[in-house]
Amino acid sequence: METSAMASLSASNHVARVLSVANHVADVDASSRIANSWRRCLISHKLDPARQGPPQTLTEAEIRHVAEPMEETIRLATPELDDLAGVLRDAGYCVNLADVNATMLFSRLPGEADAKMFLDWKIYTGSNFAETFEGTNGLGTALAEQKPILVHRDEHFRAQWHMFSCAVAPLFDQAGRLAGAINITSCREDLERAAHQLALAVTMEATRRMEGAIFRGHFRNAWIATVPGDGGSGLLAYDDDRRIVGACRSARALLGLTDGMIASGIDLSRYVKFDHHAARSADDVVELRRADGSPLGEGHVAPPLRAKSFTGPHAPRRDATIDRFDDLHRLAGRDPGLMRSVKRLRSIGDRNLPVLLHGETGVGKDVFARAIHAASNRARNHYVALNCAAMPESLIDAELFGYEAGAFTGARREGSKGLIVQADGGTLFLDEIGDMPIALQTRLLRVLENREVWPLGALKPVPVDIRLISATHRDLGRMAEEGAFRADLYFRLRGMEVKLPSLRERADRDDIIRQIAREEAPNCRLSDEAWALLSAYPYPGNMRQLRHVLRLAGCTAENGVVTDADLDLPLFGGRAAEPDLAAAERATIVEALRKHGGRVTEAARALKLSRATLYRKIKHLKIETAQ
Repeated sequence: METSAMASLSASNHVARVLSVANHVADVDASSRIANSWRRCLISHKLDPARQGPPQTLTEAEIRHVAEPMEETIRLATPELDDLAGVLRDAGYCVNLADVNATMLFSRLPGEADAKMFLDWKIYTGSNFAETFEGTNGLGTALAEQKPILVHRDEHFRAQWHMFSCAVAPLFDQAGRLAGAINITSCREDLERAAHQLALAVTMEATRRMEGAIFRGHFRNAWIATVPGDGGSGLLAYDDDRRIVGACRSARALLGLTDGMIASGIDLSRYVKFDHHAARSADDVVELRRADGSPLGEGHVAPPLRAKSFTGPHAPRRDATIDRFDDLHRLAGRDPGLMRSVKRLRSIGDRNLPVLLHGETGVGKDVFARAIHAASNRARNHYVALNCAAMPESLIDAELFGYEAGAFTGARREGSKGLIVQADGGTLFLDEIGDMPIALQTRLLRVLENREVWPLGALKPVPVDIRLISATHRDLGRMAEEGAFRADLYFRLRGMEVKLPSLRERADRDDIIRQIAREEAPNCRLSDEAWALLSAYPYPGNMRQLRHVLRLAGCTAENGVVTDADLDLPLFGGRAAEPDLAAAERATIVEALRKHGGRVTEAARALKLSRATLYRKIKHLKIETAQ
């Protein structure tokens, strides 16, 4: 009773504070964005801050209808959304992508303890948080103003949302139009405003990368030039005749481009000066200038995604035949093992054969699975992914198989289709399937055998047609022998196994490092010391680690030069692989010192490390050197 009375008093105080904004007597900055939003809610939207109740929530059918125009956007943004959710999961954040009307169309919930709060308050796919309905909140207000915002606890208009903090960045499409927003929300009381501000900065950076993926996906048949700017790189697309065919929001602002100018096919030479006329490779550096002729800085050129090889000076014409296996060939690069695997994938064509991807954490299993889906006759249908290790065991069942209305406490009143049914006609990707509980393995096996799903509480099965791609870093064969994984399911999953090598094992590692450096630090160049360190490092975290390292380096580099000091490369980042990596690195250094008579300078040169870096490694690995 006392708790209820305190909550009622707190709500009353909040309502009084919100209402005082109309008379400009609130204890908030009268000109602040929060105060202005409160006034909009009171005067324009005529909302009541004391109103209780859940947000408006769409049915499954309504969600499908609303999401259909955004399917491609969601597909291109999903890898970054999953990455963002992974980074923020331990801090209790849910991650959502919403459309321009503030309807959540993609959701990733945090751990089980925090997830219950979001489910209870209906903060998930299908919920609408438009400012005109819910008042001041991160998602609705960011979309209303088309600017990033943090709405912290009692800054919400409605008193009932005071336990949440929302950090939101608007998402813009390839033409600079508002396409939706990326929302992260936490209900943790122990997180201060400064922590949420940092989370907002992480979300804004992730949103910029999503916009880049959307832009490149839309202009996959065009050449892409980066446009340097204070707020991050913009993107410019042009055709083989060097006519501009597209520009992102920041590039339009930097160069003064309009829709009319782009539609007219304005010549690229008005803004770009090429260092050499004929060459068109991913290593091209271009000088950019504004419409008034003033210099803007150096940018880089990336080739179209339409073909697997652009090493020569002449790119194919825009009407060249597009090979649907291009993305797989690009991912395989020049690694012989992966090239053989892609050749085998081509040979099985559109046969509905399950594929098992095996590789260490961070090698890009999800990216490879998406490329397999894109190369199949199911590419026009859904690609649905579930990380079995990231989902609490108690929630996997409902997420995977779905449930009927009222199947359990906290279930949506309209029920849920489940991921398997959502993937009908398309591809279901089960990442880290080695972590799937045995009981659920049995249910999944029945689905694969009978091609039908029994949702929780259902009276009849739902027929499904899916292609299954699964992935793991575990040895499923050994787990099956030991009884830790169902042997019959293992052989069902292993229609074709593809081994994805670690980054340190790839024959084309240097090519990959250069390409990711261009993507993550496009306005920077690598110093010789930085390149030597990047080239020699074993990367226990694989592609994901490399991307994060170069992303950070691109932010900290001074004067556009990445040095070894900008590279956050701990001696040993891997967990399971750590002892082996330590032993291998120690043996390599000892051998180099032996060959060069204990002379550290010569050994460092042979190992392509700076002398300071080698000394740090010698000290850390407790290697004795001749004095």
